[in-house]
Amino acid sequence: MQLSLELGEFGLEDFERAFLEKRIKIGKGNFFMFWKTLINNMSLAGKVSNARIHTESMKSLNKYHGSEHLRFENVTVGFLNSYESFLRHRGGTDGGISVRMRCICKVFNQAIDQDMVGQDAYPFKKYKISKFKGRSLKSALCIEEVRRIENLVISKDEVALTNFRDYFIFSFYARGMNFADMTVLKWSDIQGEHIHYIRAKTKGRFAIKILPPVKRILERFWDNRLDTPYVFPMLLRDGLTPLQLEYRKKKVLQQYNKGLKELALMAGINKKLTSYVARHSFATCLKFKGVSTDVISESLRHRDIKVTQTYLKEFGSEVLDEASALLLDV
Repeated sequence: MQLSLELGEFGLEDFERAFLEKRIKIGKGNFFMFWKTLINNMSLAGKVSNARIHTESMKSLNKYHGSEHLRFENVTVGFLNSYESFLRHRGGTDGGISVRMRCICKVFNQAIDQDMVGQDAYPFKKYKISKFKGRSLKSALCIEEVRRIENLVISKDEVALTNFRDYFIFSFYARGMNFADMTVLKWSDIQGEHIHYIRAKTKGRFAIKILPPVKRILERFWDNRLDTPYVFPMLLRDGLTPLQLEYRKKKVLQQYNKGLKELALMAGINKKLTSYVARHSFATCLKFKGVSTDVISESLRHRDIKVTQTYLKEFGSEVLDEASALLLDV
């Protein structure tokens, strides 16, 4: 063996050092190996959601490439265009493809920062992820459609479907509170006539007045509460690890979105209904009522009013059509 020739005699530590050096040499420049390291660091830092998204993106790229061996310099503009075509052929949307490409871009940026690869190998100078922005039209309900869902008569046996309806209506009337924040909302967050919570995504603080529809929903869940501190029966027990919490959120969200499709069908709504539609609908219904964009932005706690303007711009045509129809009202 080479070690025996160089050292004469060698121990376990010598062997482990030589093996590690060889592994590093093989792994240097390997896109997937570096990506796995980043994902592991995300998990250790408690960024479980980011780790999950990157893991799914890595599996997708690996499936396309068909091998664990991929060097940074082989991820070219042509490679990315071909991967994009692969994703579209499999039913990928602009939003989904954008997520995959942003993950790959992050890997490149981290690798450049750590001198793993040079700037000349960076493909995103020519391959523009920004081309995916604004292509997909987000759905929003008018107030009449929201009330059709709110007033749906659901069998007492359909407990899950009843819960899904109430989740949606709660989100709408609670200033578009998103699903992730609803999942961990606690009874202790309800103080007097307001709900106090910190939005996980932006860390913005909210104090939301409890409107009558929200009060009715809270009363129903209080009467049927589980032995947990949470308002909604999404987390079945307290003390979940970050990984367990992320897995549970993902599972319930899938069930919730599936239930919303059924609710849309029952309410005669021909729009794609997801958990996020409640937030979009809140914004557009306010705009339709004549509320200024500044106030809507503050209600949603957007850091930049341009984000709110993007929300409303995407829904502009429908809102204007409905506003014109008001001229017919006496």
